Amino acid sequence: QVELVESGGGLVQAGGSLRLSCAASGRTFSSYLMGWFRQAPGKEREFVAAINWSGGSTYYADSVKGRFTVSRDNAKNTVTLLMNSLKPEDTAKYYCAPRISGTGRLSQSSSYDYWGQGTQVTVSS
Repeated sequence: QVELVESGGGLVQAGGSLRLSCAASGRTFSSYLMGWFRQAPGKEREFVAAINWSGGSTYYADSVKGRFTVSRDNAKNTVTLLMNSLKPEDTAKYYCAPRISGTGRLSQSSSYDYWGQGTQVTVSS
């Protein structure tokens, strides 16, 4: 059974930081690009960041570039999203997912598989 568990969310003041983790079990995802997405109430799920299988290439949405950093530890089957200088508009539930097929745009949620339950991030002003 494949399972993705996101953790590390919480309530933080604007300007603060959070470190999100994504732990995978049931399957090794070290061969796949991993993405982070977020979804606010009433909005579509949007791309946040992605990291290729080796960690050598990373990709960010313009809205988080320079503030968020994605990394991975293939030995532990985990992916981390470090979020600095948080803003109220970053408030959302955050999800990680693997892009197993290797096709489709990495910024599109439909290109990814095995979504977890997400972790809530709330940034107060």
